[in-house]
Amino acid sequence: MFQFEIEAVCPDTNARAGKIYTDHGIIETPIFMPVGTVASVKGITQEQLHHYIQAQIILANTYHLFLRPSMEVLSQAKGLHRFMNWNKPILTDSGGYQIFSIASRRKITQEGVQFSSHIDGSKHWFTPESVIEAQRIIGSDIQMVLDECTPYPCEFSYAKKSLALTHNWAKRAFSHINKISPAYSHTQALFPIVQGSTFPELRRESASFITELNAYGNAIGGLSVGEPAEMMYDITEIVCEILPTTKPRYLMGVGTPQNIVESIARGIDMMDCVLPSRNARHGILYSYEGVLNIKNNKFKYDFSPIDPNSTCSTDLDYSRAYLRHLFVAGELLALTLASIHNLHFYLQLASDARKHILEGTFAAWKRDVVAQLGNRI
Repeated sequence: MFQFEIEAVCPDTNARAGKIYTDHGIIETPIFMPVGTVASVKGITQEQLHHYIQAQIILANTYHLFLRPSMEVLSQAKGLHRFMNWNKPILTDSGGYQIFSIASRRKITQEGVQFSSHIDGSKHWFTPESVIEAQRIIGSDIQMVLDECTPYPCEFSYAKKSLALTHNWAKRAFSHINKISPAYSHTQALFPIVQGSTFPELRRESASFITELNAYGNAIGGLSVGEPAEMMYDITEIVCEILPTTKPRYLMGVGTPQNIVESIARGIDMMDCVLPSRNARHGILYSYEGVLNIKNNKFKYDFSPIDPNSTCSTDLDYSRAYLRHLFVAGELLALTLASIHNLHFYLQLASDARKHILEGTFAAWKRDVVAQLGNRI
């Protein structure tokens, strides 16, 4: 069964440490989730996710899995866990953000969304009910309702109209899931999503509505889409003041290391973002000392570990000079090692935040690390 337990709350912030119990394992929060959009975290094997990155849960995407490999394949495979050989929890995004990002190829109605595949142009429909059915076949431990992600900036009138649509879709999703059973032998927890763009009154309205659904947990969407970081923090704080403290809170698509720490301080338990793996493929690495572009010439003779402060064993085995050489030589191993490093750092950052929350030292730790994380090495 899906359960959430709070172990500690930081007295000087809203940061909290807890545990999410799922049928595929326990997730210690706060947690960062590597993004495996199409049943793969790019360039990383499931064994590396487990042993080096120490991922406790990964994210996959309903839109992409629906198109490829298809629901037929995943149904015959008995779900995504078996298909990709991953026995830990999986969260699936409903595809709302992907539909938002293909504005020229979709049409939104009260019934749902008609869209054209980015693969072959074929036409498809997503409704709140069909998205639940798709995630049922995927077999994710945590699934999302279909929502509309508004752009930034956004007119208030559009945001209000979009919010009404998202809330209606959420009611339909919960009505549908209450009529069906999971396809496999584990619990699937459905999370609704708070929307409302950057308008505090709409965010409060949405958070209150979402709270009334009494779901297993709640998500916050429509942020990190171009708005200033401080605005994102303010909206997150407003929403977390309303969402129930007894349920996990998931901030979708966020973000930089600084974003991670600041969001945890405001009461967020779960986060995901493509940034660490995407930037890794371009040679941008994150560490407690700051950000470095490993392709720079100054690392040519730097035989120190990639990150002296890292607890990842691969960082102890390979030097900055070697990783730079791999990038310059165009070796695929560069992408793998850099991705392992960045994803492990994000997991380590969340784990260290958890440790300091449990010890009651999070506020002081946050003041020290946030200033360093954005440094250019």
